[in-house]
Amino acid sequence: MRAAAQLPLPPDFRAGDILAFHARDREALAEQVGPATLRKGLWWRGQPVCLQVDFSPGQAQVQWQLADRDPALAAQAAQDILPLVRRMLGLAQDVAAFEARFADHPLLGPVLQRQAGLRVPVAGTPFEALAWAIMGQQISVAAAVSLRRRLIVAADLRHDSGLYCHPHADQVLALGLERLRAAGLSQAKAQSLHAVAEGVQSGALPLDAWAAAPQLPAAQIAQALLAIKGIGPWTVSYTLLRGFGWLDGSLHGDVVVRRGIAQLQQADVDQVRAQAWLAPFAPWRALVAAHLWAMQAVNA
Repeated sequence: MRAAAQLPLPPDFRAGDILAFHARDREALAEQVGPATLRKGLWWRGQPVCLQVDFSPGQAQVQWQLADRDPALAAQAAQDILPLVRRMLGLAQDVAAFEARFADHPLLGPVLQRQAGLRVPVAGTPFEALAWAIMGQQISVAAAVSLRRRLIVAADLRHDSGLYCHPHADQVLALGLERLRAAGLSQAKAQSLHAVAEGVQSGALPLDAWAAAPQLPAAQIAQALLAIKGIGPWTVSYTLLRGFGWLDGSLHGDVVVRRGIAQLQQADVDQVRAQAWLAPFAPWRALVAAHLWAMQAVNA
């Protein structure tokens, strides 16, 4: 069953940022990216969905394909998919207020001018973002991409189109620790991911409900995640950013963020100095981090 709808986009929308985020895995198992198109496999309400977003100036054409032909399920998809896509595209992020507030900042202002309209791409689900954050701890992006790919293949959730879907908590629990280890996760990462999946299944970590809340309970989410062994402040801030679109996590523990601050200040920066430098940018500290990532990607 196919359906489609249109989403208006702001004039300064940067579709390239969204496409680049989903093009990290060159094997394109779960995401396929074209010049102005994103196709992504999603696991939604117990079934695979093929999501396609076609970007053009001022709008995005959103299409989704369900395997199930139940009219009630199709109606539910119409209610769920568009808010999900809006979150993925960062359309609720108040980047205009941020850019206006810091346009005259002596160091960050010129960066904002060059990167006007930058929004943070968000993962398909909060669980997907949290899994990525756990797998990406203290390793390179390339290594994290490889782990993610192997996890997706191990779960083997596929849409009829051939796209794989990122596993949700139930599928991670079904894999078990042994198969998570066989997919390349370290013992510590496998245990953390398994514990998160248990929390989602038990209701202790209602990630999707938190994402749908009128006001994100960021402090509650952070407290719940920090109680899990192997999850620290960086993982929490990254998950809040990539899973929920929350823009105020302090990513001072991120090596690339510290490198960006050092580049702006022309001085060495440790975690303490990075945290202090980011503090005045609240409630947009994570958005600053995204600008620092983008700044260095352009200069690479």
